[in-house]
Amino acid sequence: MQQTEYSPSQVRRFLRYLREYKMPFLVAIIGMIGYSAVDTFVFAQLQPMIDESLGENNHDYLRLAAYAIVPLFILRGLFNFMGTYTLTWIGSRVVMRMRQQLFDKYIHLPVEFHDNHAVGGLISKVTYDTEQVANAAGKALLTLVREGALVIGLLGVMFWYSWQLSLIFLLIGPVVALIVSYVSKRFRVVSRSIQHAMGNLTSAVEQAVKGHKVVLMFGGQNIEQQRFEKKNNHNRQQTMKLAVTQILSVSSIQVIASVALAVVLFIASQPDMLEKLTAGVFINVVFCMVMLLKPLKQLTTINNEFQKGMAACSSVFEVLDRKDEDDSGDVILTRAKGKLEFDDVTFTYPGKTTPALREISFTAKPGKSIALVGRSGSGKSTISALMTRFYAPQSGQIRLDDIPLNDIDLKCLRSQFALVSQHVTLFNDTIANNIAYGSQHKVTREQIEEAARVAHVAEFLPQLPEGLDTIIGENGLMLSGGQRQRIAIARAILTDAPILILDEATSALDTESERLIQDALEKLQQRCTSVVVAHRLSTIENADTIIVVEQGQILEMGKHQELLDKQGHYAQLHALQFGD
Repeated sequence: MQQTEYSPSQVRRFLRYLREYKMPFLVAIIGMIGYSAVDTFVFAQLQPMIDESLGENNHDYLRLAAYAIVPLFILRGLFNFMGTYTLTWIGSRVVMRMRQQLFDKYIHLPVEFHDNHAVGGLISKVTYDTEQVANAAGKALLTLVREGALVIGLLGVMFWYSWQLSLIFLLIGPVVALIVSYVSKRFRVVSRSIQHAMGNLTSAVEQAVKGHKVVLMFGGQNIEQQRFEKKNNHNRQQTMKLAVTQILSVSSIQVIASVALAVVLFIASQPDMLEKLTAGVFINVVFCMVMLLKPLKQLTTINNEFQKGMAACSSVFEVLDRKDEDDSGDVILTRAKGKLEFDDVTFTYPGKTTPALREISFTAKPGKSIALVGRSGSGKSTISALMTRFYAPQSGQIRLDDIPLNDIDLKCLRSQFALVSQHVTLFNDTIANNIAYGSQHKVTREQIEEAARVAHVAEFLPQLPEGLDTIIGENGLMLSGGQRQRIAIARAILTDAPILILDEATSALDTESERLIQDALEKLQQRCTSVVVAHRLSTIENADTIIVVEQGQILEMGKHQELLDKQGHYAQLHALQFGD
């Protein structure tokens, strides 16, 4: 959810990111103030140049100016480099740190958070929102200090030469402040809309790219084009709203400044003033007033960058302030025996009213296999998700080796499980590294090769250019569903965990692959407790206990033949699959 307002505490929190760069900031401020000081000094020399050199034919001053101008601009360039480079460096460090914090937070947030947030929106926070923060830390501060120092310098020169003509600026200051205050609020609102629109845009691209084959297969190009066009146009409209606000605010301030200039010219035209003013003083004051228009414009424009940065900070902090997964357990298990108990467990997914599981109770003894069968949506996969504490039940208790799961250290708990699901996740890395991913101890090449052999990965390696060292692309793009599944099983074999969860592990396989994998899984199941979620009943006939789940409740429990003899729900499922 987008926050509607950011608070002073969030601004202070943003400034804490900058606090550790005190020395670079000092260098940057010296550079920016020095840059503006050189400009102010040059403008201040207009009066003596006109009155003394040109008015009194004093050529020495002009000659001195000729010698000084090049060194002054070299000094100006050095100051500019000091300020701009240092602030860009600070901005890049801040954005790198913020991106790292967001990434770290994403991988520690509970599964529930990722279930409720589009991937595109989360990516947009790491890429687009943090970039806006970098602009606030770098570009906005650069302009604020540099142009602010120039405005103060120019006003100082004007008051030094003619305080009477310069007083008008004390009157227009409050009017400018009112405009900036109104525009700031408008910038904040529209900036948040743009961030939200960018998240939607990223999601639309990600969805179309990931589902490319489906789009082509069903001729959905027009649907996707129209969907993207709508979101793209909404993003453009929000950007235009920001542009209109910016243009109007800049124009308003320049009009006010021009009114001040007109008043100065009118006062200067009075006979009393004309007697006191020299040509140099008059030109100097008018020139400084004209020169004020550019920094005033930039200061108003930079307010836009700062407001966008603060709105982005608000969006980023909202994620960073979320609680990590609850990890209050302190029991450390070196290796569990593998006894799993569900005791009267009821669970409802966040945001839902109907329980996914109702009063589930069963026990899996060490080294035994439990099979969960039932229709899609009956709650089988939810049971496996509760075992690994991706979710916590609202009532009842789940125990591992008679210890409640909440009492066990979370990392330690998950290291007791090897999970092979129907949705295999592989990384853009070598097959060997994908097999070794997440192993608790350092594994040797021989162990990886052995796991690949047992899981029948070795059989398709000769077809690949680098064998085990072949980079397989994002999520195993180069491989078939069956090949990806075999790599996932090899990963589980190498993990050598005391409990194995097979969630539709053979669903993506053809008959030949399934036979090979079943052989690998049977070897694996011999040395651990296994929980098998299955549609195909042929894969679980040898399970020690088969549990039939329907609408979140256990209907039947027993061995394969016992359940067939009951002529109940399991027998019906069996008859449907095998045509008995």
